[in-house]
Amino acid sequence: MMKTTSVHGMWSSRLMFVMAATGSAVGLGNIWRFPYITSENGGGAFVLVYLACIALIGLPVLFAEIVIGRRGRMSPINSLKELATSAGASTAWSGIGWMGIIAGFLVLSFYSVVAGWTLSYGFDYLQQLAFGAPAITDPGAHFGALLADPARLIFWHAVFMILTMGVVALGVEEGLERAVSILMPMLFVLLLILLGYGMSTGHFQEAVGFLFSPDWSRVDGSMIVTAMGQAFFTLSLGMCAIMTYGAYLPSHVNVPATGVTVALADTAVALVAGLAIFPIVLSFGLDPEGGGAGFIFTALPLAFNSMPFGIAYGMAFFLLLSVAAWTSSISLLEPPTAYFVESTDMSRKTIALLVAAATWLMGLASVFSLNIWSQVTIGGRDIMGAIEFLAADIMLPVGGLLIALFAGWVLSTSITREELDEKMPSWAFQLWLWLTRVVAPLAILLVLGGILGLF
Repeated sequence: MMKTTSVHGMWSSRLMFVMAATGSAVGLGNIWRFPYITSENGGGAFVLVYLACIALIGLPVLFAEIVIGRRGRMSPINSLKELATSAGASTAWSGIGWMGIIAGFLVLSFYSVVAGWTLSYGFDYLQQLAFGAPAITDPGAHFGALLADPARLIFWHAVFMILTMGVVALGVEEGLERAVSILMPMLFVLLLILLGYGMSTGHFQEAVGFLFSPDWSRVDGSMIVTAMGQAFFTLSLGMCAIMTYGAYLPSHVNVPATGVTVALADTAVALVAGLAIFPIVLSFGLDPEGGGAGFIFTALPLAFNSMPFGIAYGMAFFLLLSVAAWTSSISLLEPPTAYFVESTDMSRKTIALLVAAATWLMGLASVFSLNIWSQVTIGGRDIMGAIEFLAADIMLPVGGLLIALFAGWVLSTSITREELDEKMPSWAFQLWLWLTRVVAPLAILLVLGGILGLF
């Protein structure tokens, strides 16, 4: 029998789900990762490949995650187990949930460290504003000093994990809804203000050309792999975060319209972030293709120093960047918390604390890879880079592949049709089915083959 509610609570409306899912999707993946990955992969060609990955692979898998979550009404592991059993399939399909939770755990372990950088910068600007501390005149040296100081990194990593745990411990209505309904609109408004400043630098057209003029010579297997990894990373796919949020989605809400809204909002933020950040980078004569992971930490402080009210603006920008990371990290901590709430007698607060503590400990590997373990490499990458590669470029696509196969082939078409929308035109449902059963899995397999050097 179809369940209409989840034991963990429910979103109060479609808007709340859209805010939460967009909050999950919109984060450092858009504002920190997207501009620097775009710059490293030649600009416009990468953007077009990325958008194609969103449309052909991201959206079908996004729909599939919501459908599985809403039909099961439990944590990903238990939803998959119950749906597989009712379909007469093997309960081994619940392994997708386990893999998603492990991938999310790995992502959150390094994501929290990077989010700690944004908290640290926000605090630096607060000190300038309130106590007249010296300005960041050499952003490269300032950023380098932060990365070289394990104590500072550990402190801010801990602060961020405590903030994340606090919201998850309070549950769906009391914690998450209250947070995202205020913080996400604030972030978007601030990005638009930053975009306005970018347009005033005189380098906006150059930035548009950089982002949207395709250099097809840069398109190769490696770039396509990165684009698809970014599509999965930024939409929070393959980690069962959207599946978990789907379990709390009211039955009357239209899944396709909601999923498209989330994907559009997420992609818009990524593009606006690029259009906001690149004009500032170009106006200060910096090379947008040499930014690396510290792009916004080494480029934007120069602009803040010369902007009117730049110190206040810098503080607000980095704090709201932290907020974007915060709403994403909540969605990564929620799936394991929901599973252990269902499977043990411990309270949600205790479980959230234990899972957050384990994630924090794992994050120390990423902290130390930036300083005392900087000489340690795994497969040619530093520890943090290796964790990111394994989670974002391997586990997320594999998770997405298995989710697509489960939704497309194991669930009956009557269930998927009912969950997507019984009024959905037949051609639209058939298109989703074809993309989910055939196109998305084949595309993911091709990309994974490229990553693993199989061809």
